[in-house]
Amino acid sequence: MIPFLNLQKINARFEDEFQEQFKEFLDSGHFILGDQVEAFEKEFAAYCGTKHCIGVGNGLDALRLILEGYKIQGKLKAEDEILVASNTFIATILAIKQASLIPVLVEVNAKSYNFDLKALEEAITSKTKAIMPVHLYGQLSPMKEINELASDHDLLVIEDAAQAHGAKNKKNIRAGNLGHAAGFSFYPAKNLGALGDGGAVTTNDDELASVVRKLRNYGTSTKYVNEYLGFNSRLDEVQALFLRIKLPSLDTDNHLRRGVANRYFNKIKNEKITLPFYKDEHSHVFHLFVVRVKDRDDFVSYLKKKHIATLVHYPIPPHKQEALKELNKLHFPASEILHKEVVSIPISPVIEYDAVSEIIEALNNY
Repeated sequence: MIPFLNLQKINARFEDEFQEQFKEFLDSGHFILGDQVEAFEKEFAAYCGTKHCIGVGNGLDALRLILEGYKIQGKLKAEDEILVASNTFIATILAIKQASLIPVLVEVNAKSYNFDLKALEEAITSKTKAIMPVHLYGQLSPMKEINELASDHDLLVIEDAAQAHGAKNKKNIRAGNLGHAAGFSFYPAKNLGALGDGGAVTTNDDELASVVRKLRNYGTSTKYVNEYLGFNSRLDEVQALFLRIKLPSLDTDNHLRRGVANRYFNKIKNEKITLPFYKDEHSHVFHLFVVRVKDRDDFVSYLKKKHIATLVHYPIPPHKQEALKELNKLHFPASEILHKEVVSIPISPVIEYDAVSEIIEALNNY
């Protein structure tokens, strides 16, 4: 069976160094917000090109803490509207709702899987205060146009960069540094994945960074001195240690992912299968390689018989989720078609050449 993702094989490359440094970590006796988190924050900020990185508990918290921070700054208030793509993972929307803000879903472009820019512009009202572009599947949203639109309407731009570690625009500016602030996830399956949950906020805003640092740790400025009603959402020292070991390999791993993707683009020739949109080499880091087929169940069953694992990201659009009943009456045709047709096929920096060949052959024979 060709697995969808072999995390054991991905992480085994770093095991010796991790084991060695883990002992030093144990001997240090400093297990919360210690040297490893501080060092990773500096290194990841430098990687993204931002002034600040704040390690937090997960990607959902990263987005929520940004929003809560802006509320403290007075740039957002309860019931303000945030524009977000209608085909995103539900965590993006949960962050908005949990911050007592209103998610306004926007139709997407069925080709790029990102915002339909015309629909985005039409969704702006006097209540709109921010745009939250999602770099879905590892591909940058059209940030130039989004930032221009935001500037015209005095809106904040908050990147959901949970799937786009290392993606760059044509000016070599990375995800995490393409808006006012960004939220990252280091969930194990991400391009930069931890050994459990983890996340980070990146920003060039000194005040926001200061507020988020306090919010993640019970709202404290110094121990037992609480300025805000904060949270317990701190990047774990062990996860920071492991992420520091993996970070120097991120660009190489992304390059390897693009190599697999380019083989798929060049070799898969089947009119029943729609390949993803791919415009600029470095703007996509292929966290996922997502194809579309009309009869997804049949396609998935066929590949299972060929011993090829697949996943669906995501089978139910947010506005059809029971948890978001207030959105259930909305209708987004392009998004709904995508959620019915998308299938993710295996891609990773460690997938074997012959396995890719086998996948290509299977897809061409479907």
